[in-house]
Amino acid sequence: MTEVLALHDVTVRRSGTNIIDEVSWTVHDTDRWVVLGRNGAGKTTLLQIAAARMHPTRGTADILGERLGRVDVSELRPRIGLASAALAENISAVETVEDVVLTAAYGMTGRWRERYDEVDHGRAKDLLRLFGLSGFERRTFGTLSEGERKRVQIARSLMADPELLLLDEPAAGLDLGGREELVAALAEIASDRRSPVLVLVTHHVEEIPPHFTHALLLREGRAFLAGPIDQVVTSENLSDAFGLPLVVTRDGARFSARGR
Repeated sequence: MTEVLALHDVTVRRSGTNIIDEVSWTVHDTDRWVVLGRNGAGKTTLLQIAAARMHPTRGTADILGERLGRVDVSELRPRIGLASAALAENISAVETVEDVVLTAAYGMTGRWRERYDEVDHGRAKDLLRLFGLSGFERRTFGTLSEGERKRVQIARSLMADPELLLLDEPAAGLDLGGREELVAALAEIASDRRSPVLVLVTHHVEEIPPHFTHALLLREGRAFLAGPIDQVVTSENLSDAFGLPLVVTRDGARFSARGR
């Protein structure tokens, strides 16, 4: 197996506080990871490191064979697909849906002076079709529902045919139907061996799609536990990570959790 992501003793310190504290974590090329933890556990910060959009204060981060601090991140970022609320905030409300997807080929969030050929436009339309958004190409991003915006962002994250796909709470704000549609789409991607390595950040075990293989639990900025998903996503482990008694059950390939 090839290491796609390797963090060693990574610390991110801001205003005298360690947001991430000596986290070591390795992701291989056949893995599909979910990252779980309560609010403030450091999940989004960890993903910003993995996306080459933040440098650690201490420690080393190797992404796709390149070490942060020694690589031109403008060349590395197009190899990484990212969908996150922070990234969505940088997308103009008047940008067309097709351009939102297209610009990911250059690691940008809006059209400037770059040029795209018919292959690029065809790929953008194919990805929109994959997520049920055919006919949305000329719509503007600001006119979409929350669920539609989420699907556009994931289509965008796949535009550059990334080697690593990072999804930061993609189901946040979705109703039950929207969540289930998204989980089904992610399960289809996860089941395809040709798909990029997947890392999904979520608060809720119900949002873990089938075919995910590993889980990382964060607690107060530290890696509490990491390993095969069946060994990590248990009542005892999640109770410790979230700081309250939980009962975790599994029905087929889906998890659920409730308080005791």
